Amino acid sequence: MLKTVEYMNIDIDEDYAFVDVRSNGEYEEFTIPGALNIPIFDNEERKIIGTIYKNESIDKAKKVGIQFVSAKLLELYEKFSELKSSHKEVIIFCERGGMRSSSLWSLFNSIGLRTIKLEGGYKGYRAAINENLPKVVEDVTFIMLHGHTGTGKTELLKKLEQNGLDVLDLEGYANHRGSLLGDVGLPGKVSQKKFDALVFEKLRRRKSNYVLIEAESGRIGNILIPQFMHNRMKQGIHLLVEGSLEARAKRIVDEYIVNENSKQEILDALEKLGRYLGASKTEHIAKLVQAEDYMEATRELMVLHYDPLYGKGQQRYEFSLTVNSDDMDAATERIEEFVNHILEQSKEV
Repeated sequence: MLKTVEYMNIDIDEDYAFVDVRSNGEYEEFTIPGALNIPIFDNEERKIIGTIYKNESIDKAKKVGIQFVSAKLLELYEKFSELKSSHKEVIIFCERGGMRSSSLWSLFNSIGLRTIKLEGGYKGYRAAINENLPKVVEDVTFIMLHGHTGTGKTELLKKLEQNGLDVLDLEGYANHRGSLLGDVGLPGKVSQKKFDALVFEKLRRRKSNYVLIEAESGRIGNILIPQFMHNRMKQGIHLLVEGSLEARAKRIVDEYIVNENSKQEILDALEKLGRYLGASKTEHIAKLVQAEDYMEATRELMVLHYDPLYGKGQQRYEFSLTVNSDDMDAATERIEEFVNHILEQSKEV
């Protein structure tokens, strides 16, 4: 009998290897965070089988599938044997826990290579996220870092996480910095499914119920923060990060000007800002970028657009702590002291 396991019944502290046996394309679009991809069929093979299944017959599609798999059985066995020797369990999944994962599990089991099949496959995992992410978020108090562009909120979060505090890097998971220029220098798009999974896994593995996070609107690039989570964020504890215009501008330039394509990406993004800045201001800033005067272009963008925009949002909150990030180490230390005090108080209750 097939040994299966539901995702929420897996002990997250155990050393499990998750193996996605779907095609490369399916895996790259979305998967369980941390899963390895050992495809039974590659992208082209899957396409061929699907075409035969649709246009000819199911029986012929199965036979062609068997031919593809037969040619790589030894390679599959060696890869799974290596994983099995270095992990407590190997958990196999495909799209729905159907033919691909079941067939491979049955084969390995018949020759003594014990693995586990994930019940419901990736679809079952998605259902677990949809059901349990709201429950996980309910138990969390978010500590939100607010501040103008360039105050280094992401850098602060990284330092605080390195110091052992619970941190949720939403912009990192979305691969976007949260503004109209937020994807400059960042290759590739992240799917909503991948974003949701990264958030769920991080929150599920938190050490406390206090999680540091950057203040965000409901959207980060093409990614939507679930409404129930965004509401919970707004109900949290709010900290303000300040910084001088010069230090912020330098930080932005260092972050955005990363390769030979950065200039053109910024110019393309400025076209989107035109409806907010107006034609003359946009043209002026574009000329600064063309001349590679990135510091002045950044200063003007912040003064004319970003600072007024973020300033309006900050007026809605009362801040429990204000720090200046011109001295990043001092700001990190002050926030860490603040959070540790909260954690100590929570233990006494």
